[in-house]
Amino acid sequence: MTQAKTFNPNDPGTSDSNVFGLPYKATDADLVIIPVPWEATVSYGAGTIHGPEAILEASKQIDLYHPLIKEVWKHKMAIGDEEPSIRKLSKETRKFSKEIIETLAEGKEVSAKKTERVNEACEAMVQSVRVQALQWMKKGKFVASLGGDHSTPLGLMQALATKHQFGILQIDAHCDLRNAYEGFQYSHASIMYNALKEKKITSLTQVGIRDYCEEEVAFIAKNKSRVIVFFDRDIQQKKMEGTLWAKQVAAIVKTLPPKVFISFDIDGLTPDHCPNTGTPVPGGLSFAEVTYLIEKVAQSGKQIIGFDLNEVSPGRHDDWDANVGARVLFLLCCSWMINRKKNKRG
Repeated sequence: MTQAKTFNPNDPGTSDSNVFGLPYKATDADLVIIPVPWEATVSYGAGTIHGPEAILEASKQIDLYHPLIKEVWKHKMAIGDEEPSIRKLSKETRKFSKEIIETLAEGKEVSAKKTERVNEACEAMVQSVRVQALQWMKKGKFVASLGGDHSTPLGLMQALATKHQFGILQIDAHCDLRNAYEGFQYSHASIMYNALKEKKITSLTQVGIRDYCEEEVAFIAKNKSRVIVFFDRDIQQKKMEGTLWAKQVAAIVKTLPPKVFISFDIDGLTPDHCPNTGTPVPGGLSFAEVTYLIEKVAQSGKQIIGFDLNEVSPGRHDDWDANVGARVLFLLCCSWMINRKKNKRG
C-alpha cells in the first residue's frame, strides 16, 4: 500500500489501497466503515453479499476532489477488515431462508425450527456489527456500515444508542416497518421496526417511500409523533405543481433532531441508478436530489453521528450499481467532513 507521505491524490488507486484509493488503514482512520457481506433474508433479488467488496473496488476510480472540501484525501477514511464468519453464516442461512420463502409462496406451512435457525443467525450478525462498532467507538472513531442488505446496520444503530439520543434520516423506496416479515425477525423489511425499539432513537424521517403495505401505514398512523414520511408520490406531485426541491428539503431537515443517523438504501434512487438492487421500484430520487438533501443536512448544524449504505447488488455483466454505490458512499463520507467542519466552527 502507498504510504500517506508519498500519496498523490491525482494518481489512480492501487490494487492494495483502501476505499477511494486512499492509503489509510482502519486503525489509522478517523472514519471507519464496517463491511457486512450479508443477504440471509432477501426476499426478491440476491447479490447484496457482494456489495461491500464491489463498492470498495469501484471506489478506487473516484477522483478525490470536492468543491466544498479542501484536500479530501487528507481526511482519513478506511473500510475495516471483513469479519470472516459473517459471509459464511450468510451463505449457510440463505439456504434455509430461501426454502422458507418458497414454501410460503406455495401456501404451505413452514418449519418453525428452520425459521428459528434463520433468526438466530441474523441475531448473531447484528451482535457482531454491534460489537465491532462499539470497539471502534471506544477508540474515538466515527463509524459507518456498508451492506449487505438493509438488516445490516441495526447493530451499529444499537451501538450508537449507547452513547447518543438521535433520529434516523432514511432514504429508501420502502418503509421497512414490517414486524418479522416472512417470519424473519431481523428481515431487511423490518430494520426500522427493530430500530425504533431503541428508546434512544427518538424519531424516524423517511424520504422517497413508494412501496409499502397496510401494516406499515397503520404503524405510521399509530406513531405519528415519532415517524414522519415524505412519500415519493407527494414529492413528485409537489415538484410538478411548482414547489422547489429546496423548499421540500428545508421541510425534511426541519423534522430532524440535533443528532442524526443517515440510513441510505440504494433503491431510494431511481432504478436507472441501481438496476440490480434486490427490490427495485419505479420512481425515486435522482443522484442530484439526494446530494442536495444530504449536503443540506450536513450544513444545517445537525450533528451526523453515523451512516449506512446498503442494498447495492453488483450486476453480473457490468459495474454500474457498484459505481453508483461508491459515489453515494463518497457523498456520505464527504458530508461527514462538511458536518465535522461545520460543528467545529459552531
